[in-house]
Amino acid sequence: MSVEICVLGSGSGGNCTYLGTSKTRVLVDAGFSMKETARRLASINIPLESIQALVISHEHSDHIHGVETLTKNLGIPVYIAPAALDAMRIDATKYPFEFIRAGTSFTIGEIEVHPFSIPHDSIEPLAFRFDTSGIRTCVVTDLGYIPELVKQRVAGSHCLIFEANHDLDMLKVGPYPWFVKQRVMSRHGHLSNDATARFFEEDYDGAAEHVLLAHISQKNNHPDIVRMSILQAFEKRGLPTRTIQLTSQSEPSRLIRF
Repeated sequence: MSVEICVLGSGSGGNCTYLGTSKTRVLVDAGFSMKETARRLASINIPLESIQALVISHEHSDHIHGVETLTKNLGIPVYIAPAALDAMRIDATKYPFEFIRAGTSFTIGEIEVHPFSIPHDSIEPLAFRFDTSGIRTCVVTDLGYIPELVKQRVAGSHCLIFEANHDLDMLKVGPYPWFVKQRVMSRHGHLSNDATARFFEEDYDGAAEHVLLAHISQKNNHPDIVRMSILQAFEKRGLPTRTIQLTSQSEPSRLIRF
């Protein structure tokens, strides 16, 4: 039984990741409209109607934009933290919401889901480890620093989707207002290239066959800078750089199969 993973898009304009097996297909976050989600899924030959659940990390709009429309039209459950749902300010009685919490695992079909806490300026933010058919996939974005818990949870990943949001120099001279820059740089903001590179150089176990760098800022980062930063970290460790893939806001990543 194969496992498929594709980052349909990642960034401040929308986040959504597809994870599927022969019997179970889910989306992690739903930051695009239903039409756009369907288009991106179709590009990897996955029918929107085959999606069986949504798993939501937190309530920011770039992660929940399509939640209500998708669950309404597909009739599928949405797994979300209670406080995050409250912050969405929608009538939860109209849709099949399932409450989840950090540290409490649950199962969707053939997929075991292990939510864990991350530091971000949202309500009850979560990252996820997914285990199915002996394959471990971790989706870790929207965090201001990397606590020990995160390092422990991502160990042994076969596929690791991890944030590299901004270049510090570009952010400092970029177009954002100063208070937004402070938020992004804070311990509850987003990871810089340097912070992510330091993780891969010092704490990463080197296990993943695929490393997807995600939530790359279009205004405060550049793919070449991200690639150079992470390549250098891998080279210092003697890790295979062929495992690295950069995700995009505008198009899906390469479909990964195990």
